[in-house]
Amino acid sequence: MKLLVTGGAGYVGSVCAAHLLEAGHEVVVLDDLSTGHRDAVPDGARFAEGNLADIAGTVLGEGGFEGVLHFAARSLVGESVTHPELYWENNVVVALRLLEAMREHAVPRIVFSSTAATYGEPEQVPILETSPTRPTNPYGASKLAIDMMLTSYAAAHGLAATSLRYFNVAGAHGRYGERHTVETHLIPIVLQVATGHRESVSVYGDDWPTPDGTCVRDYIHVDDLAEAHLLALTNATAGRHAIYNLGSGQGFSVKEVIEACRGVTGHPIPATTAPRRAGDPAVLIASSHAAAEALGWRPSRTDIRTIVGDAWRFTRDRLPV
Repeated sequence: MKLLVTGGAGYVGSVCAAHLLEAGHEVVVLDDLSTGHRDAVPDGARFAEGNLADIAGTVLGEGGFEGVLHFAARSLVGESVTHPELYWENNVVVALRLLEAMREHAVPRIVFSSTAATYGEPEQVPILETSPTRPTNPYGASKLAIDMMLTSYAAAHGLAATSLRYFNVAGAHGRYGERHTVETHLIPIVLQVATGHRESVSVYGDDWPTPDGTCVRDYIHVDDLAEAHLLALTNATAGRHAIYNLGSGQGFSVKEVIEACRGVTGHPIPATTAPRRAGDPAVLIASSHAAAEALGWRPSRTDIRTIVGDAWRFTRDRLPV
């Protein structure tokens, strides 16, 4: 298939684009490089640089596109609270422009990179797709708004749409990995201690109602995530918007992640205890039963040392010689 990957110069988008190329698809990456990297665009993909809202129609107007995988979005929770206008504009308004360009040029299917932040504070764990959606920040709300947009476009215009909601993505795929200007994710932050870019890592609370007192999170390897996107693409149904949670089905505590990083890197990685952060749930784990049943998706890289090991290789390979 000829496919457009928006945000394909970013972390998850670049890995998914690489998987698509390896599967024999024709890939066009659209990215404005505001948070992505030109060298993350996979070899073999054509690169269209520019603002998605401005050039989506031009790119799709070439014709022949059979689908879109949409990753382009702002994704910092804290920033979304202080600057919500950026999230309504860059996430919601841009998604509307993309959907209208798809409708104009008869592109039949989309896979949307959504988020488990749409659920907010979960009532039960593991979280099911039927759980209430009550996002606690504008980032999660903007993603939920796009999910609702996709439901209406599927019903009114026959769009084949799939939203994938996931938690903490980690790991790497060869030379494609995680490198954000502002890093907020635990594993890369811990690895920055191992590379000497941070003195220590902060553990936000050690008195949570969990086995070791630290928060528990569901980590998914970026390769498993990419495989889910490919399966969603080929299983999309015209006129239907499907929503699936993606996760490993198990959780690892902050202490367990830090210990895995110590083992993989051989670095002591000093850790200090800090006060709890407001709004942090004790445990977040997703149920992927629906994705397993409908898509045949089952993650195979669920060991935390495997996930950390791939992330460390990517990080280490980028260090100055």
